[in-house]
Amino acid sequence: MNNLNILYEDNHIIVVLKPRGILSQADITGNNDMLTIIKGYLKEKYHKPGNVYLGLVHRLDKETSGIMVFARTSKAAKRLSENIKNHEFQKSYLAVVHGKPSATGILKDYLEKKGTKSFISTKENGKYAELSYELLKYNSKEDLSLLKINLKTGRNHQIRLQFQSRNFPLYGDSKYGNDINKNLGLFAYQLVFPHPISKELMKFEIKPDYSPFTKFNEK
Repeated sequence: MNNLNILYEDNHIIVVLKPRGILSQADITGNNDMLTIIKGYLKEKYHKPGNVYLGLVHRLDKETSGIMVFARTSKAAKRLSENIKNHEFQKSYLAVVHGKPSATGILKDYLEKKGTKSFISTKENGKYAELSYELLKYNSKEDLSLLKINLKTGRNHQIRLQFQSRNFPLYGDSKYGNDINKNLGLFAYQLVFPHPISKELMKFEIKPDYSPFTKFNEK
């Protein structure tokens, strides 16, 4: 993959922009995935023989684009995983939903994964899921809202399911909504975390430049 968009790279971590339609890691489909792509890049760039170590510490859905960090050493992977566990790893998303939610809100649920989908469940059977959001813009012509979302937990399809369950399905979501043949309106635009070795606070931010996010550009 020659067009790998690298935002930052050192001996410990590599931060990239994951495109839509690419898996975070390989699955049974054998489709292209970020872990394999980046390993290939590192192997070629540094002329590494044998296997290249690359740690996956968080994921994005296949149809979700956005910023991801990968660990280049097991030590970095362990520390980044600890940051996530201790809520020192902040992922912020931009989402486009149908309808107009309240200006701000906190969504709390228990989610249960069954097969390839997740469902609203009970405390006994599900895992706790929480996010907060802020309404940034509203497109009254198309009845679409642009939201900024901060995840407190990182459950499977959490954003998509929590908003769909409140009748604000994400734009382009065919799994939890009724939109087909459209880009999913979900983008991981900001990532903040302490560097696993230097402890310096790292912050990366990118704004999406494709539909449906362009529907909120100032005319």
